[in-house]
Amino acid sequence: MEPYKFDVNNYRNLLKKYIASQDEKSLYQAEQFSKLSMQHNISPEEIINVHIQALKELYPDLPTEIDSSMNFLLETMISYGLAYQEFQSLREKQGELESEISIAANMQQTLLSTTKPDIEGMDIGAISVPSHQMNGDYYYFVTDESNNLGIAIADVIGKGIPAALAMSMIKYSLDSFPDTMRSPSVILEHLNRVVGQNVANTSMFITMFYALFNYKTGYLQYSSAGHEPGFYYCAAKDQFFEIKTKGLVLGVSCQVTYEQLDITMEQGDMVVLLTDGVTECRIGERFIETEEVLEVIRQYMHLPAQEAVESVYRHFERLQDFQLRDDFTLIFLKK
Repeated sequence: MEPYKFDVNNYRNLLKKYIASQDEKSLYQAEQFSKLSMQHNISPEEIINVHIQALKELYPDLPTEIDSSMNFLLETMISYGLAYQEFQSLREKQGELESEISIAANMQQTLLSTTKPDIEGMDIGAISVPSHQMNGDYYYFVTDESNNLGIAIADVIGKGIPAALAMSMIKYSLDSFPDTMRSPSVILEHLNRVVGQNVANTSMFITMFYALFNYKTGYLQYSSAGHEPGFYYCAAKDQFFEIKTKGLVLGVSCQVTYEQLDITMEQGDMVVLLTDGVTECRIGERFIETEEVLEVIRQYMHLPAQEAVESVYRHFERLQDFQLRDDFTLIFLKK
């Protein structure tokens, strides 16, 4: 197929016809001409140059001012054409990047997926919704041979594909630990060394809360690596208590020990684990208060655990006009 070229004579005749009649048919032909030019990657300055040539042939005595103005337009369109080409190139690269991110997000969902366990006497609900394609939050359930339940919830300080890779590393590290190492403080100490040795990006850290629940005794042990405090609801007192421990975020220093505390859950008690996407929900320009978060949780906690966390999420989603500002992760453990 021969390269597309402007036919100056045809363009001149079209221009002459339009100047004389200004009819709609000529405008339609000009529209088709523009579409054909775009299909053949004809630059705007080439069209302007053909227009100038046609004008000079139609009006040899074109005033100097008009001639100068057309040259000015030509130079302007040359700059425009270069800028437009660069813009198109950036759009293509952006499209490729968005496609890669979409693939990475699907892979992340597959790699980090976890099965909600069926533990006798325990009703579990969990939800994690990313504010963008890649999720910087992570939660994970693991059970040992005695059917004890390990629960991890984490948040990467730093988002995107590097965060997803860091979370994958955390997930497979958790899978590799033997049952004898399920103590929350020991788990965090080992994960801290893994992150410190393998994450070179000093601006990316990981907060994590890890708990171990013994379904026979109702005994819950927990440790935190700088993570958002959770809440313990005591049914006997009908009251929420904050649960947190001291500990640096993962990856700051390899020589860190983590405090471990415990509670004993009775019938009707509940533990709430979350990320800061819940507690830092904004209503307009104002951050929601902790008491308001607990009021929302109390409003739905009578429901089955999974239905409850989904209802709490929808509540906060509405408060933020359906635009999450941060990843939202929430876990209910109801005894």
